[in-house]
Amino acid sequence: MNSEQIFAMGLGLISPWKLEKLTFKETPGGRELHIEIDFERGATFLDDSGKACKAHDTVEKTWRHLDFFQHKCYLHCRAPRIKNSEGKVVLVETPWARKESGFSLLFEAYALKLIEGEMPVNKVAILLREYAKRIWTIFNYWIKRAYESTPLGEIKQLGVDETSQKKGHNYITTAIDLEARKVIHVVEGKDAKTLENIANYMISKGVDPDTVEHASIDLSPAFIKGLRDSFPKAEVHFDRFHVKKLLNEAMDEVRRVERREHEELKGHKYTFLKNRNTLSTEKEEALAKLIILYPTLGEAYRLKTLFDEVWTMPSEDAAQLFLESWIDEVNEKKINPLMKFAKTVMAHKTGIINFVKTRITNGIVEGINSKIQLAKRRARGYRNTDNFINMIYFLCGKLNFIYPLKTT
Repeated sequence: MNSEQIFAMGLGLISPWKLEKLTFKETPGGRELHIEIDFERGATFLDDSGKACKAHDTVEKTWRHLDFFQHKCYLHCRAPRIKNSEGKVVLVETPWARKESGFSLLFEAYALKLIEGEMPVNKVAILLREYAKRIWTIFNYWIKRAYESTPLGEIKQLGVDETSQKKGHNYITTAIDLEARKVIHVVEGKDAKTLENIANYMISKGVDPDTVEHASIDLSPAFIKGLRDSFPKAEVHFDRFHVKKLLNEAMDEVRRVERREHEELKGHKYTFLKNRNTLSTEKEEALAKLIILYPTLGEAYRLKTLFDEVWTMPSEDAAQLFLESWIDEVNEKKINPLMKFAKTVMAHKTGIINFVKTRITNGIVEGINSKIQLAKRRARGYRNTDNFINMIYFLCGKLNFIYPLKTT
């Protein structure tokens, strides 16, 4: 058995394809292996209707293949074109590569496997000695194919959240099936239009937006409006994480006002923001001292801590009474940042109380967002929106992947 036969077996070539020639070439970047493939004289190829057609002419094509040891490897072929049953001249798809690709299927499969192993695309490109843009082209093709072929299914609980491609730049909104714990759709922006786009996507997949019974969102006016317009039958839930975030911002504003007059408060931002049971012994002792020394700060901290009890209320009525009592107490104490927060709570209390009834939160959304943030840090942000969105589908979409493993 000669080397051509061995390589033909390795490539999985069967009739009418045959290996014609092997050549090593010296290049400025090192030695390269070039494999020339041809087809047998008189061979026929099937068109889309199953009709056997002889070659009309040929087109020279080249594909990057898996490295041969440390050497780059390329496949070359006189790819045949046939005149199909409709009289159109079309290119025959070779068994080792997909149409419009400059890579073999095995090369693409290896690149995707590296990305699946959590290697950033730019590092994959360095390892494979290719331009990052070309690796992204491979990645985006197969993710789009998997995304389009993965069924959506009925959605009863929807989570919506936004994030940025880079710090403070170009926001995208993710829609998440809370029961399936997966991203179902991602759109650019973070306005009311994004909810309309999500609803339209569901309709395009044969899913009625009216089947969404519960939606967990933050307190964004745009999301509230978009949910009301595009998911009118969904019961809104304001997730605990974002409500707590607003309360902590109000608490920190109280601290900053006091800090301007009292040097002793320097370095104690998180002393007032963290849960007391997570503080070190030193910080807990400092907290106990500070809330006595500075009554306004102490009262704000008490009200902040007290608010957490709303999440443990046994019923909607109990939660309603608790919130009304808490808001009255805040207004009585006249601590401006907390009064502002109390107005927000009052305006959105139905969505907060709904948590008590269903216990639906954006905790799953936050877990998915953590994966997204990790990917963003690894890539040091994303300049290309499509790349970012497809990476989210890859990591969090639970897609039915059809990897490019065909070789014959």
